[in-house]
Amino acid sequence: MSYRLYTELAAWWPHLAERESHANEAHLYQSLLDEAFGARAGSILELGSGGGLLVSHFDEDREIVLSDLSEEMLAQCRIHNPGRSCHQADMRTMQLNRTFSAVLLHDAVMYLTSVEDLQATFHTAAAHLDSGGVFMVLPDVVKERFEEMSVSGGSTGIPAAQLLEWHWDPDPSDSTYQLELSFLLKDEHGKVEAVHESHSLGLFSSQTYVQCLRAAGLEIIGGLIWDENVTPEVFCARKI
Repeated sequence: MSYRLYTELAAWWPHLAERESHANEAHLYQSLLDEAFGARAGSILELGSGGGLLVSHFDEDREIVLSDLSEEMLAQCRIHNPGRSCHQADMRTMQLNRTFSAVLLHDAVMYLTSVEDLQATFHTAAAHLDSGGVFMVLPDVVKERFEEMSVSGGSTGIPAAQLLEWHWDPDPSDSTYQLELSFLLKDEHGKVEAVHESHSLGLFSSQTYVQCLRAAGLEIIGGLIWDENVTPEVFCARKI
């Protein structure tokens, strides 16, 4: 399904989530990848990179390759990651015919709504890893920790945007939940538009993530040091 947030509204992303707000998170993820790899991860592939605001804070001397299904989001990605390679591709089937020290899958994993899609994406990650390379998955939430919640944020000035998120689960027996998104978008002339979208997101147990990683031929890495306030869920595995 094509959502307006990732197509015609993609240019609003810098107003919904300012670049600098990702800095601390990015530095933590880099250190986690290095710790898991056992050395400095010199080449990193991000699956589902969106607008690239997160990895724009990664060290400039690392090779960072970004991929996303939306060309509009990749246009934003190129603005924030000049000189870095960007590829339009489906992370379930992508083939770049090369490998990396590490593969990162952040909140884009939430748009995988079936175990089959999750497994296919994990196989993609494994196929793009060097021997000994690491794959880190950072879902927003796992099934056993899900709670209905709302989040708001955005920017001020002109142009600017405000966002309200409402996370709720209409059917706890299945593997999805609903994300209701309401935007107020103020353009350069001060005109405000209201937009609402409903997104269906994947909701899987920790056990399912681990099983899919192992089925992709990856070995689970335990004992990573991380900050629960920033990364409540971290799954990391190594290519054997």
